[in-house]
Amino acid sequence: MTNLQGKTVFITGGSRGIGLAIALKAAKDGANVAIAAKTDTPHPNLPGTIHDAVDQINAAGGTGLALKVDIRDEDQVKAAVEKTAETFGGIDILINNASAISLTGTLETEMKRYDLMNHVNARGTFLASKTCLPYLLKAENPHILMLSPPLNMDAKWFKNNCAYTIAKYGMSMCALGLAAEFADQGVAVNALWPRTAIDTAALAMLGGIVKPENCRSTDIVADAAHYILTQPAKEYTGQFLIDDEVLSAAGVTDLDSYKVDPNGTLYLDFFL
Repeated sequence: MTNLQGKTVFITGGSRGIGLAIALKAAKDGANVAIAAKTDTPHPNLPGTIHDAVDQINAAGGTGLALKVDIRDEDQVKAAVEKTAETFGGIDILINNASAISLTGTLETEMKRYDLMNHVNARGTFLASKTCLPYLLKAENPHILMLSPPLNMDAKWFKNNCAYTIAKYGMSMCALGLAAEFADQGVAVNALWPRTAIDTAALAMLGGIVKPENCRSTDIVADAAHYILTQPAKEYTGQFLIDDEVLSAAGVTDLDSYKVDPNGTLYLDFFL
């Protein structure tokens, strides 16, 4: 399979950033894309709503579906998945993109923030996967893709932001477990993570820790995701993948076009 034409993609948290970039890449192939996210009216600090995303998906050549969903709410997730399957006749791909972040130490992390990260990242990923799987098991080439890092138990990844790492690794553990559990049934489950910082609106919310000129664009993650999702599900599963390594395997050798600033020095992601 070389493209996603006619496939139905369910994306959590896809109203902006990496999720939206993946959605638009699929839309260019003529895919159906369901955007399941909370923002249905303009956010005071972040651009984009589920309706804006669907407008862009339709303009790119796909068919979009806007779904107001709090990934923490089981009933809302079930209703969104059912609506997607009813609208498009099934679900072929799940992108677990929704994520909450707080790069704070233990004493600075309020429990409501801890709960938010774990409910969105780990629990939300498990819930969306569990709910989509009955449809994915009927699909021709089903894929689940987590936007989460490789698992690494080195303490350096925990010591400065323990709560966030626990929550984010929860997504990766879902990838590890689901890949093994559903391998014999032909559902591919992988995790994808960027080599460098990616220029998104959410990055600005972190207080300027990383500047845009030190980032790659969201296109590099979208292009890597597209390659993954077009691979044979029974053969391409159970992997923790890095965006530039995926593109290298796909024959892409020039990555300079993904740099926000051609002369900028790239900032490596802190999970690598």
